[in-house]
Amino acid sequence: MSNLNRFNPFGRRESHSVGEITTYKVLTLLTWALSVFVSVWYTVHGQIWNINYLHKSAFTMNSVLASIFWIGLFVLQFGYIGHLFSSKEDVVHAASSVGSHFIVNNLLHALFVWLFIHPHFHWAELVLIVNFVNLVSLYFRHNTYPRFIHAPVVSGPLAWTFVAIYWNGAIMVPHQNSLVARIFGNVFIWSILAFGMFFLGVYNDYTMSFSLSVLAAAIGVAQFTHHIVALQWIFAFTIMGVLFLATLGVAVPVWTGRDIRWRKRSQVADAERAPLLNE
Repeated sequence: MSNLNRFNPFGRRESHSVGEITTYKVLTLLTWALSVFVSVWYTVHGQIWNINYLHKSAFTMNSVLASIFWIGLFVLQFGYIGHLFSSKEDVVHAASSVGSHFIVNNLLHALFVWLFIHPHFHWAELVLIVNFVNLVSLYFRHNTYPRFIHAPVVSGPLAWTFVAIYWNGAIMVPHQNSLVARIFGNVFIWSILAFGMFFLGVYNDYTMSFSLSVLAAAIGVAQFTHHIVALQWIFAFTIMGVLFLATLGVAVPVWTGRDIRWRKRSQVADAERAPLLNE
């Protein structure tokens, strides 16, 4: 079994060889550069956000806020890549441990963007679902690493992929702006709140709830612009506000050294399992 795990790029490892770390450095940098290039190219040339506004739906996003989210995420991801070149062995090990999933995420994101702008929405939806499985697997197997690794590699991409499944899915279905479609949108948008509160309540992951609050704001602004007399923008801003306040409720005590736990846990479990907060 240990021999099989050695050849599994997603398997847990106590350490990484020099060759493995070098491979992660090269592939991570190349796939990240591809992801950034494809995203920037099709954003600058207008295809992504033209499609977003052309197919108005209950999950249409504001291009400015969504772009700000991605600029921030790409900057943080560049910082993560820098940790692969760190002189600290434990930092390099942590960065390498999530490397395989991150490489797959970069490839799938680039493929999604290409399919989205052509537009092959059904195939794009399939790619999003596959990446969602990849990132959920990453989250549940590696959720105890420091924020500078967790946010750009795990929670940020997972938050986007979760929302993008609804965003692309709403575009994919016919009559995106019909009453029936908007009613379904009014219901499904609350899953963003549930998703964020789950990770905040169970894992104290305020990076996830904050990412989702930004994306909820992007939906809210776009919905307010196009449908002032509607419920979707009200729901989106409500979700944004709840997630943002909940984020502050967990993050501020952590930043000020007064970590408040919402549930009873043993001290050992707190030290070993609570992600992000005790590095």
